[in-house]
Amino acid sequence: MAANLVSLISQFLTPDMIGRIATALGLDRNKVQAAISGAVPALLAAFSNTATQPGGAQKLADAAKQQGSTLENFASVLATGGQSSLLEKGTQMISSLVGSQNQNALTDAIGRFTGLGQSASGSLLGMLAPIVMGTIAKHQGATGSLDANGIVHLFASQKDNIADALPSGLSSLLSGTGLLNSLGDAARTATAAGSEAMREASATRLVDAARQRGAGSASAPSNWLYWLLPLAAAAALLIYFAVRPTQEVAQQGVTQAQNAAPQGVDIGKQITNNIASLRTTLDGVTDVASAKAALPKVQETASQIDKTGGEVGRLSADQRKLVAGLVNPMMPAFNQLCDKVLAIPGVAEVLRPSVDTLKAKLAALVA
Repeated sequence: MAANLVSLISQFLTPDMIGRIATALGLDRNKVQAAISGAVPALLAAFSNTATQPGGAQKLADAAKQQGSTLENFASVLATGGQSSLLEKGTQMISSLVGSQNQNALTDAIGRFTGLGQSASGSLLGMLAPIVMGTIAKHQGATGSLDANGIVHLFASQKDNIADALPSGLSSLLSGTGLLNSLGDAARTATAAGSEAMREASATRLVDAARQRGAGSASAPSNWLYWLLPLAAAAALLIYFAVRPTQEVAQQGVTQAQNAAPQGVDIGKQITNNIASLRTTLDGVTDVASAKAALPKVQETASQIDKTGGEVGRLSADQRKLVAGLVNPMMPAFNQLCDKVLAIPGVAEVLRPSVDTLKAKLAALVA
């Protein structure tokens, strides 16, 4: 019998580990624990969808290989204050594997379902992604199938497990995004079951209320109460069936809300890509000569950030928050790298003006 991937990840996410993650993110532990129960299967559903795309399985296999030692080192990285690096890598990993628009849809759905909001949900997903991929790497590595074919078979065998683990409310939020497509009938059944249960509960409450009112008036001499009860029950059932067609309309509203901020995601992606590229450039600075070679790239990035700043100014408040949620997790590690590079003898004289200007522009964008 195939292992349950959701269970394997849950085994790593012990109460102690969840507490550490909550502390690292500055979030309430109980909220994080509740959010993880939906975020883990949602991430797996998104990755499962990627596995069905051309070249997607290979991308997943490559990403998993890079996370081979994540589970063993995760706690120590958090203990030494390395959560910024984990967040940055995890956020970039999700974007690379599922695409920026799907990443936004996933973050938005988790934020709505948990009440954490987009920024906190994005950070939580960024923290969980390395754990999910690290678990996949450990499981597939043990079976000797950490390759594209192995990934395809893994996710094909996990459809029911992932769909069963998805809370029904979260399934409903994700059903219009396409992220559950690879789960097929399993996801549709879970979503329908959640919606059906909610409607049945509403109908039952109406019938019970009618019965209670009838019971309270049982001593009244009038006989009309005897036919009022079945009438109330029939009305409740009519309401139950009448609201069924509205599910599609409601889902359209959710989908529209999820698609309302793609521009914010695209701009956030531009900025994070610029930062990632700049980090690669600064990592190569070891002396004055390499600093001079890196200066044109730093100046070019500053110019690109300037252009992006104008676009950010035209975004809505929610879109700006989305940009901040994507960029902010990367800033601590980026600032540390800048400080490290500028501490190299002679480098500050070459790079500091451009680096300081760039850091100020980035800070203004995510304020």
